[in-house]
Amino acid sequence: MNKVAEPMETNSTTPEELIASETAGMSLSVVIPAYNEENAVRHTVEDVRTHLEPLGIPYEIIVVDDASQDNTRAEAEASGATVTFNDVNSGYGASLKRGVRMAQHEYVAILDADSTYPARYLPGMLAMCRDQDMVVGDRGAAMKNVPLLRRPAKKFLFAFASFLAERKINDLNSGLRVFRKSELIPFLPLLPQNFSFTTTITLCMTSNGKRMIYTPIEYGKRVGKSKIRPIDFLNFIILILRISTLFNPLRVFIPLGLAFFTLGTVKFIIDMFYWNLSETAVFSFLAAIMIWSLGLIADMISRLHLRP
Repeated sequence: MNKVAEPMETNSTTPEELIASETAGMSLSVVIPAYNEENAVRHTVEDVRTHLEPLGIPYEIIVVDDASQDNTRAEAEASGATVTFNDVNSGYGASLKRGVRMAQHEYVAILDADSTYPARYLPGMLAMCRDQDMVVGDRGAAMKNVPLLRRPAKKFLFAFASFLAERKINDLNSGLRVFRKSELIPFLPLLPQNFSFTTTITLCMTSNGKRMIYTPIEYGKRVGKSKIRPIDFLNFIILILRISTLFNPLRVFIPLGLAFFTLGTVKFIIDMFYWNLSETAVFSFLAAIMIWSLGLIADMISRLHLRP
């Protein structure tokens, strides 16, 4: 006798319901730094609210107005977000630090006010952060749209940061990320006031053994003009020097000192054939000793700042 096949049960759980179940019991503070973003900040706040409301979790949206010269603060207040402000233009990093300190929840998300980072990724990133210390939105192919003039500096910085961190860093300065406030607070004094804030966060986390993962995102077209200025090239050079001494400095100072020591050794051997010790050999040996000494001092300082 043939048996009639019973209908198979189908899983009717939608992706939205799955994310809601994965974020149950969590809470989130969203910090949005804004400077002259009157045309985009209200839409950004509404976009965040649209995607967080269905989760049914406690959340807050904090807009930090960095002394804007337009109606950014009024637009942010009209959106219903919690609004704070800097009395003078203090920088992207300063605004984020103010917002993170105000955050009432353990999980904190940051995103820009110019509509480049879609808020639809926040629920999924929050869910992933349950088992991580930080989740970063990886802009991936969208980074190919960087102007040609800035590409060499970007590539060098990414390669140099990966070298210091001893792991591949997909997106060093993405402005969309979710992290645990308790893990970031100890590093706040180290974080700069300007655009290198997100770069330094990444290196703080990776250099201190924190759990950090990337998730692909789409990077949108910004509303308004970019806030990058020519002076930021100088800031870029300072950033390179800063991260060289603060994060894993021996990775830089030991090879650099070894290069001078090798040069001095080669020159010393050549000088012995002529029985004449040159200034070049002496200078190279002294340079190697000085660089190694500075590296050891920088390493001690780094360990003091970055210790758990």
